[in-house]
Amino acid sequence: MALDFSRLNVMIVDDNPHMRILIRDILLGFGVKDVVECPDGSEAISELRHRPADIVIADWMMEPLDGLDFTRLIRTANDSPSRFVPIIMLTGHTERHRIVEARDAGVTEFLAKPVTANGLYARLRSVVENPRQFVQTQSFSGPDRRRRTEDVDGRDRRKD
Repeated sequence: MALDFSRLNVMIVDDNPHMRILIRDILLGFGVKDVVECPDGSEAISELRHRPADIVIADWMMEPLDGLDFTRLIRTANDSPSRFVPIIMLTGHTERHRIVEARDAGVTEFLAKPVTANGLYARLRSVVENPRQFVQTQSFSGPDRRRRTEDVDGRDRRKD
């Protein structure tokens, strides 16, 4: 059963206008009615101060403020306009160390290029149906990085 995304407002942050159009058209096809486009992270932060988003889809590689620095600012800046907004990181660089770096910066979901409607739908569905608890500590601010929910009975615990 398809979810109703009609009440979501989504911000797309990407320096490539063709990618913004592609993502926007897919979102409109899903029923999203409110889509805002920004060409870089600094404009997106400014826009979020005036118009909050329910979900942000941000490209990693942008100038002058890339998606990773954008995420860090959203999660940690004292004057952050939207600290808790789910962020879906969009990138063609999917090496494991990059995924870990994005997760540790506070990214909620990771979407690899080339973008497919199914891939984007799965990330949106995850954010809407399974929101992750937000964690704030001195060293981390963002959605809970743990994905597994099974109970640990002690056999697999780290040794002291």
